[in-house]
Amino acid sequence: MNKFIFSKAQARKIMLHAAGLSKRGQFGKGKEGVYKFIDHLGFVQIDTNYVVERAHHHTIVSRVPDYKPEWLDELQAEGRIFEFWTFAAGYIPLHDFRFSLPIKESFSARRKALTQAEINMMKKVLDRIGREGPLMARDFENDRVTKSSGWWDWRPSKLALERLHLDGRLMTVRRKDFQKVYDLPENIVSEEIDTRMPTAEEFARHVILRSLKALGIASIKEIVYSARYVKNSIKTEIQKLVDIGEVCVVEVTGVKTSPLYMLPAYKNKKIALSGDAFILSPFDILNVYRHRLRDFFDFDYQVECFVPKAKRKYGYFSLPVLIGDTFVARMDSKADRKQRTLIIHNLHTESLKLTKPMSDKICEAIEIFAKFNHCDRIIIEKSNDKALLASVRKALT
Repeated sequence: MNKFIFSKAQARKIMLHAAGLSKRGQFGKGKEGVYKFIDHLGFVQIDTNYVVERAHHHTIVSRVPDYKPEWLDELQAEGRIFEFWTFAAGYIPLHDFRFSLPIKESFSARRKALTQAEINMMKKVLDRIGREGPLMARDFENDRVTKSSGWWDWRPSKLALERLHLDGRLMTVRRKDFQKVYDLPENIVSEEIDTRMPTAEEFARHVILRSLKALGIASIKEIVYSARYVKNSIKTEIQKLVDIGEVCVVEVTGVKTSPLYMLPAYKNKKIALSGDAFILSPFDILNVYRHRLRDFFDFDYQVECFVPKAKRKYGYFSLPVLIGDTFVARMDSKADRKQRTLIIHNLHTESLKLTKPMSDKICEAIEIFAKFNHCDRIIIEKSNDKALLASVRKALT
């Protein structure tokens, strides 16, 4: 068995290239650049947090500089991507549709027994969409019989829609206002798309190869997590792929995690990083596995919107700032859409000395990020780096 030994610096290059962050526009521009990026990763996570532009748009604009959010709507309308789950909800290339079937089957099998009233409601919802066409939750009457107890306490018709979506009898697309539209799969999935249920081996191999394409270098733990809703044979199948040379074993000096894996395409690939600055979403593929950030990038990161306010160190929605292969800062910000102002509550630099070119790149990235969030003004409230604060304020003025 061939084993490749890399330094951390070499491993970071592979991971950044796989994530599409070796340079701006790595996948090209325009709507085709968006599709190429989604097709490369196989999955772009959706998140509802709207403090700044939502995670899926944020992740894409980090790779496709001229990105327009309506392109996602167009790609869905064209039948090239669809929304479903891997380890979370996200956009997936439609040609991978069949690999969503085991997840749907798993959701259905894991569901607790339904009451006859719940079954009847699902039949009613399915029948109405079959007769009338695509509908939203608000198109159904308010059938709640008790007062709502919170965000996830859905009324019966909404619950029925979501159950039907999870078990595959309905599919969804998103409107510009982020509302889901539910429709029958036969109205969305073309006849050319393979809809056969994959075998356990096919599913495991798909997950392995897709994960390694998106992550560059990964452990079994990370690969298995991406299929966490399905009982799988990933550990068995990855060894078979190693044996036939479709997957390589990797060791990274100074990293205890072992074994690690990558695709053969990276054995001798020369990767140059542009040194561009990227302000990344917390739900970016590079940031999903926090232990990877610690092990390979020496960056200890947490999304603090899930942390009690008194325990937050950097802010509610702190965004990692990457230059080259180094996380140089975190930026807690909020887009005030009424005032068209990006408010940066805290621009915190890591334990390193920023050069003038690095500060300039951060300024440029902030301006791009503000424009993406439809903000004309930028306010920076505080920073632990007075020199950076002064230079950024001056540049942005």
